[in-house]
Order: sequence, then C-alpha cells, then structure tokens
Amino acid sequence: MEMNWIAIGNVSDIPLRGARCVRTPQGKIAVFRTAENDVFAIEDHCPHKGGPLSQGIVHGTAVTCPLHNWVISLETGKALGADEGAVRTIPVKNDNGALFIALETLTLAAAE
Repeated sequence: MEMNWIAIGNVSDIPLRGARCVRTPQGKIAVFRTAENDVFAIEDHCPHKGGPLSQGIVHGTAVTCPLHNWVISLETGKALGADEGAVRTIPVKNDNGALFIALETLTLAAAE
C-alpha cells in the first residue's frame, strides 16, 4: 500500500517535550517532539475521558494526560501502568526537519 504523506510543518515548530495539533478530516492529531528530538503522532484525546493529550507533559516516549494523569505511550498509543485503553498512532516521517503524516492510513483506520 502506498502512503499518502501530507506535509504538516517543520520539527522546529514543535518545542522539545511539547506538541502541536493538526486538524484532519478524521479528527485532531497531536504531533509530539521528545527531549531526544523524536517525533510521534497520535489522536489528541485520552482513551479515559477524552482529555487533550497535546496539552499533557511529555516524558521519555510517553505523555501524561492533563485531566486524570493517565500515561499514554507515544510509540504504541496504549495506556501504561494499571490503566487500560489506547489511541490510534499515526505514521509520521521526519525528512531533514520537514514533518509528514500518512493521511491514507488515517482513512483506513477510521473505517474500522
């Protein structure tokens, strides 16, 4: 399957250990940048009560939801610790600082 990569900006647009949001037809996507300069994209709502993960605290390769402190893996989208639930992860590509997400994958995942 061929990925349809959509440009979403530059890695420098996102602060270290921060996030920015991208609106897509399938909903809001949170794009995170870790302290190690890795970039991840996941749905911007906690599986618990729908909290805005983009406003959470990034630590390592996880984010803590600002509402009830659930910790979500940026790599897998799964809740860590005793909590259960998951958000969709979105393929993201960093091409010399230019960031892209795979929109075609969003369309397929939304149809499930």
